[in-house]
Amino acid sequence: MEDVSDPPFRMVCKENGADLMYTEFISSEGLIRDAAKSRMKLDIFEYERPIGVQIFGSEIDTMVKCAEIIERTNPDLLDINYGCPVMKVTCKGAGAGILKDIPKMVRMTEEVVKATKLPVTVKTRLGWDDQTKNIVDVAERLQDIGIQALTIHGRTRVQMYKGEADWTLIAKVKENSRLHIPVFGNGDINSPEKALEYKNRYGVDGIMIGRASIGYPWIFNRIKHFFKTGERLAPPTIQQRTETCRKHFEFSLKWKGEKLGVLEMRRHYTNYFKGLPNFKDDRMALVTMMEPEAISNKLKEIAVRYDGIEFVN
Repeated sequence: MEDVSDPPFRMVCKENGADLMYTEFISSEGLIRDAAKSRMKLDIFEYERPIGVQIFGSEIDTMVKCAEIIERTNPDLLDINYGCPVMKVTCKGAGAGILKDIPKMVRMTEEVVKATKLPVTVKTRLGWDDQTKNIVDVAERLQDIGIQALTIHGRTRVQMYKGEADWTLIAKVKENSRLHIPVFGNGDINSPEKALEYKNRYGVDGIMIGRASIGYPWIFNRIKHFFKTGERLAPPTIQQRTETCRKHFEFSLKWKGEKLGVLEMRRHYTNYFKGLPNFKDDRMALVTMMEPEAISNKLKEIAVRYDGIEFVN
């Protein structure tokens, strides 16, 4: 969730029920070079706990040094990203690119585990392609060298985010009698009903929510309420949406500075107001305004003008 799961985004997710969150993934190369953007991603706040820092890289020595730096920032855990499918990451053998070299993946993980006192977890995919869906064996090997939990996205790298996530192999990992670490499922969970169905059907210890939370942080509390009661919470009103969007925006200004805060918030407006009829002109206004006060006033106007109008799913 690069350029998404920053502190402002995590704040609204935490307020709406997220139990465990991760930072944006951090380049190990960038961190040891002391790149400003990578260092900034290490900003965590006490109210966010428990929180993990997620790293990616292709060189074992660099990943070890990165783990040592991160330990000093005192997160609750360290997560290794072996799942990112984008070309600029995989072409360097990082993220899901390492799924072409499982022995290196295991060696890298083992060295990171040895380098830190933090609990180390892994996020990965089923395999590189349909011919290399070896996640059951990979899970055993990663557990045996010391990881504390495993999150599996139910697609191969070749699939990217296309097609339907296959949770049957995630279930096979969980059913493996040799495996005793928690296994979390990821992929396509976008409603309380689907979350409960998949948790029960595939037996996972928990569910990781990614894209479905962008512009919709209410999904966490809605899922948890449905788990407890079997009833759906009412969807967020336009007032709740605009208020949460405004809080997200104001934290972005505070954390990133005015110009960057305004520009990087633009990617979120479409998601906050997805399904709102005839919203095109308002969205265009939000993504072209540069003055924070004008944007805040626009959000207030939207709250009033669309009051009582139902969102279209």
